[in-house]
Amino acid sequence: MAQPYDQPQQGFHPNKSRLDACYFHDTQNIEMNSHAATEALSALANEHRLAVFRLLVQAGPDGRAAGVIAEKLDLPASSLSFHLAHLKRAGLILQRRESRSLIYSADFAAMNGLVGFLTENCCGGASCAPSAAPVAKRRRAS
Repeated sequence: MAQPYDQPQQGFHPNKSRLDACYFHDTQNIEMNSHAATEALSALANEHRLAVFRLLVQAGPDGRAAGVIAEKLDLPASSLSFHLAHLKRAGLILQRRESRSLIYSADFAAMNGLVGFLTENCCGGASCAPSAAPVAKRRRAS
């Protein structure tokens, strides 16, 4: 049986990986507690890390090679490495090796767990407003 969000698992320590702050259901969705959500949101509270994460979400489960990410976002390799490590520590991205390349992808289970945590009991159980569509960028008059 799953534990409530804000009650850490037995043996939980704030300096351990996100898996110690999350738990799995049979559906393979991750549900987070307050500590794990705070870690994830803190990682996304940086312009470059948010851009990296959004790019990886757009890339889907195939992910992107580190060099491609650096090129698309115009980030130096050392800066990108720092930001990727921060996102990985927060449990928001996955890393795998393919030949000589490191491939990064969004951890969609963790992302969905974070969204679920943020929207749990939304509107006190009442019907919510329709989900918002992305706002179109307004063109400036010339």
